[in-house]
Amino acid sequence: MKKTKGTNASIFELNGIPQLSKALPLALQHVVAMIVGCVTPAIIVAGVAELEGTNRVMLIQSALVVSALSTFLQLFPIGSKKGFRLGAGLPVIMGTSFAYVASMQAIAADVGIAAIFGAQIIGGIIAMIIGFFIDKIRKVFPPLVTGTVVFTIGLSLYPTAVNYMAGGASSANYGHWTNWLVAIITLAIVTFLNHFTKGFVKLASILIGIICGYIIAACFGMVDLTAVAQASVFQMPQIMHFGIQFDPSSCIAIGLLFAINAIQAIGDFTATTTGGMDREPTDKELKGAIVGYGCTNIIGAFLGGLPTASYSQNVGIVTTTKVINRSVLGMSAGILLIAGLVPKFSALLTTIPQCVLGGATISVFASIAMTGIKLITSQPMSYRNTSIVGLSVALGVGVTQASASLGMFPAWVTTVFGKTPVVIATVTAVFLNLVLPKGKKTEK
Repeated sequence: MKKTKGTNASIFELNGIPQLSKALPLALQHVVAMIVGCVTPAIIVAGVAELEGTNRVMLIQSALVVSALSTFLQLFPIGSKKGFRLGAGLPVIMGTSFAYVASMQAIAADVGIAAIFGAQIIGGIIAMIIGFFIDKIRKVFPPLVTGTVVFTIGLSLYPTAVNYMAGGASSANYGHWTNWLVAIITLAIVTFLNHFTKGFVKLASILIGIICGYIIAACFGMVDLTAVAQASVFQMPQIMHFGIQFDPSSCIAIGLLFAINAIQAIGDFTATTTGGMDREPTDKELKGAIVGYGCTNIIGAFLGGLPTASYSQNVGIVTTTKVINRSVLGMSAGILLIAGLVPKFSALLTTIPQCVLGGATISVFASIAMTGIKLITSQPMSYRNTSIVGLSVALGVGVTQASASLGMFPAWVTTVFGKTPVVIATVTAVFLNLVLPKGKKTEK
């Protein structure tokens, strides 16, 4: 296909500006597919940190703004074409990541939300270092290890979803039948749309499920729009509004996740180029992508935006539709940015009942765990590999479920290893993968 650099470019080529009538619906498709996942981690963390009113709205607002800025950098890199560039220059969407939710909940509850942003800065630095040395560090995180970690992340999020379905652990009506009714109806709608519809409706299944659940919850008197009425129409994110605190244990926990997600991002960028552009990403693109990922997370910490990562659902849209034009995805980022600058929109999102969020997102958490299983089973299931996965998950989940077993250790040990299974699973999987001898595929 002949490349067009000006206006009226094809939506199936990387550069150029396509017609608005073709670009806008596709841009909205990307926004619909990811916006719920983008704001839900902020809503969950705000609940654990007991943020109310303006602070709660601002955390969600910052999540949208930082996601937009991160996407812009990956789409339109900074730097020369021949030298190093900050960003990938590939058609990807960045958003607040669920991978950090379990660790952020533990940090917010034990240390405070400011410690999340301090740890995020350290994590961003780690990601940038990995980006510069990606060809060497990548060997430490093969699919078996990253799959084990992703699977453990999915498992660690299940209690959050179930507690939300029951109305929220801190709610006065926690466990009431009305919460479960609304949650199950929401989950049923999402499941039906995922399996019995196609196209735009299937992509928007979670959003449609939340809208339907929201209406049903309103009929039960669960919706309070006071926050929307009190919110302003326009507001810029405030630098260091939540503060920044460098807690060593929090930095270790989040830093490990950043290392894993930096490696995991290679999968999303590779899927984008192979599925949408029929080629592998270049070393230069991967380096720019991961260094840019670390840089935007450092900036995001100062703006109050929680950790971001590439969004697999949007990668799926690119590979399915073959629409790789960066202007289309840039328009999606523009919509996110505008939404983030309007506090009334962010305030509206805070009014979504927890039972609705739980019913809509438990399927997302399930898909995260299944993604981990797919990565694990992409490797031969030898005795060695099953031992690595089994022991890593067993120790990670087991110690977390019995966190009192660390009671005689210093407090920081419990914070790092006893609050979320991800850290122990990561350390164990990496260690075992390095020390256990590699045998034949058929070993038993």
